[in-house]
Amino acid sequence: MKGRVDFTLIAQAALGAVSSLLPEWLPGGRSEGGEYKALNPTRADSKLGSFSVNLNTGRWGDFATGDTGGDLMSLYAYLHGLGQGAAARELFDVVGSVGGALPVVAAMHRQDEPLSVTMSLME
Repeated sequence: MKGRVDFTLIAQAALGAVSSLLPEWLPGGRSEGGEYKALNPTRADSKLGSFSVNLNTGRWGDFATGDTGGDLMSLYAYLHGLGQGAAARELFDVVGSVGGALPVVAAMHRQDEPLSVTMSLME
């Protein structure tokens, strides 16, 4: 991906593919009450449940360490030790290959208007 990084577009597309992405990023986790609970792979975590991701918003947190983020892009950055820009560029490719979620959002987004997609994306 070259050029301007549209963080909102990428975060929305990732959220549309959340059910495919989280099991890959956080294997062994499980969905429970609108949250995906998993072990934190960035530390020696042994208790399922202290690390969770909201399946509707993408907000995530590790209650044992206090690490938190507002969307799946920040989670990707956290898990891979990347800055937000690098994470967005990598996630653009990842999401684009997961069921076409990114093209669906991109087709609905005009560059001169803010992105406001709230519908469920195709998988």
